[in-house]
Amino acid sequence: MNGILCRQLALDYCCSPEEVADGQNHFSPYRPLEGRRRFLETEETGLKIAAVNGKLLFTGREEILARCRERYESVGSAWFFEFEALRELDALLRGDGWRIGTAHPFFLSETPSEIDASAYGIRWYRGAEIEAFRGDGRFREAFSFCPEAPDVLGVAALRGGRILGMAGASADSPTMWQIGINVEPEARGEGVASMLVGLLKNEILKSGILPFYGTAASHIASQRTALAAGFLPAWAELVTTKIG
Repeated sequence: MNGILCRQLALDYCCSPEEVADGQNHFSPYRPLEGRRRFLETEETGLKIAAVNGKLLFTGREEILARCRERYESVGSAWFFEFEALRELDALLRGDGWRIGTAHPFFLSETPSEIDASAYGIRWYRGAEIEAFRGDGRFREAFSFCPEAPDVLGVAALRGGRILGMAGASADSPTMWQIGINVEPEARGEGVASMLVGLLKNEILKSGILPFYGTAASHIASQRTALAAGFLPAWAELVTTKIG
């Protein structure tokens, strides 16, 4: 298991790297540790669950953890995000005023890829240059403008001066940056998405940062982009939201 990911999940799930890497489920009271991933972080955390290394990591409120420990202490991660299991978990949460918010797979890449970008003009955007795209609906996946996880790097493919696609990276933590991608309809099917994600991944790796990529379980095109850019499935994550 990747060491950076192991240490990151330990911060995110309030446990030790050894607990992330072992074969047991762990249930840890949530506390906001320095260095945690903070993308779209809310003020209060009811429950978060990571499915990784064949097991489950739980962190959240004590009363919810007690219920989860009783029900899920020996449950593996392989089928945990199936609908029947999620429906049961959602019912358990609602007794405490919470519900399932999102559940997503995440991908990692640790090695650079060889990228042929010769068919396109390539332009990089860094820091304040990204502000030019605030409010631009074309690139809402590439740039999130989330204050807790600032957008730090972007790369665009151009043809005739027109942007065909944009990949962006947000600094979700000091050691892991998340990649998002948007491609204009006219350029879909050309491989622009995987090319840009691969270019951005390579640049992030040069900085000593670990790039990761999240998407929806049903978004097959996005998952294929991740695989084509050299990413592999690494973990899945569920977060809850407060009812009302």
